[in-house]
Amino acid sequence: MSLWFSASAVAPELTATWGLTGTEAGFLTSAVQLGFVAGALASATLTLSDTVAPRRLFAASAVAGAVATALLGAFVDSLWPAVGLRFLTGAALAGVYPPGMKVVAGWFREARGLAIGTVVGALTVGSALPHLLRVVGGVGRPRLVLFGAAGLAVLAAGLVLLVHPGPYQAPVAPLDPSAVRRILRDRPTLLTNLGYFGHMWELYAVWTWLPAFLLATRAVDGADGLASLLTFATVAIGAVGAVAAGLGADRVGRTLVTRASLAVSGTASLLAAVVFELPLVVLVPFLLVWGGVVVADSAQFSAAVTELADEAYVGTALTLQTAIGFLLTIVSIQLTPLVADAVGWKWAFAPLALGPLVGYLAMARLKAHPAAGRLAGGRG
Repeated sequence: MSLWFSASAVAPELTATWGLTGTEAGFLTSAVQLGFVAGALASATLTLSDTVAPRRLFAASAVAGAVATALLGAFVDSLWPAVGLRFLTGAALAGVYPPGMKVVAGWFREARGLAIGTVVGALTVGSALPHLLRVVGGVGRPRLVLFGAAGLAVLAAGLVLLVHPGPYQAPVAPLDPSAVRRILRDRPTLLTNLGYFGHMWELYAVWTWLPAFLLATRAVDGADGLASLLTFATVAIGAVGAVAAGLGADRVGRTLVTRASLAVSGTASLLAAVVFELPLVVLVPFLLVWGGVVVADSAQFSAAVTELADEAYVGTALTLQTAIGFLLTIVSIQLTPLVADAVGWKWAFAPLALGPLVGYLAMARLKAHPAAGRLAGGRG
């Protein structure tokens, strides 16, 4: 997953070298999101995550994304070819994230929230890694970051081939495009997806634009290396939040944990305007709390889908969920710099609070639905 933000991490260098505006720099991430959506919708329609062995799909997709990222680092020196390659990278990652969750779900039943939480924790650290690569030698050297991310993805492709199917992984299912229609009509799955969509409205816009926000704060005041370090810490600590939420959800219920996470992260989107003017001693703890909760609930929406959807087409249900969720992120990613242009970075994250509010209400409705008894061993 280090491929995801590899170009975004070096956006300051690319912006300066290619003369990009803030909106154009946002295309480097939005193209990944759009590519992921296109790849995920194609995968869901063809039920690839359920008709192809997930570890082989994961490995092939990781290599494809690595090739696209390496080509960007080696040959591209303008925006639109870069956007095309970022689109292809996103399409490849549609064959990594949902199949990865399915592989892990196949090994766990009782502790599935923790298991998928660990996968999302790995996704979180992977998403943060380009910022770490930049801190340890990539400032002013974008090719180092891009090639480093590509190398890590190739390593991942080799590692996943060592993982065998778990005892709870459903056998390969026949091609059935009508499965998508059944998934979309199932009310408990729909409520779960609404919760996920609200979560995604906030998450990737924060991850994408946090460096720009930090550079504008009084505490960071344009210190590029410090902004990258704080971004890495904020994103990476989400791994702790994801694992902790998995443990909690398995014990007290998925709807409770997701609502708590949505409430705290949505509030943080509003409080960002307050800490904007405050010193590092306040800013850093705020970022670590926000980073811990903003992604903590993600895995629990996915775990809930594995418990609510048709077992034979869990991979398709996960792929469909992520496809629509990432489609929404394109809107919030492109909206955020427009808000910043209008009212400044201080208030740029405030509109993101709407997503957690919608997600909270959806999960409250799911808690009251009889199907909630199928979640987390009957804990809801």
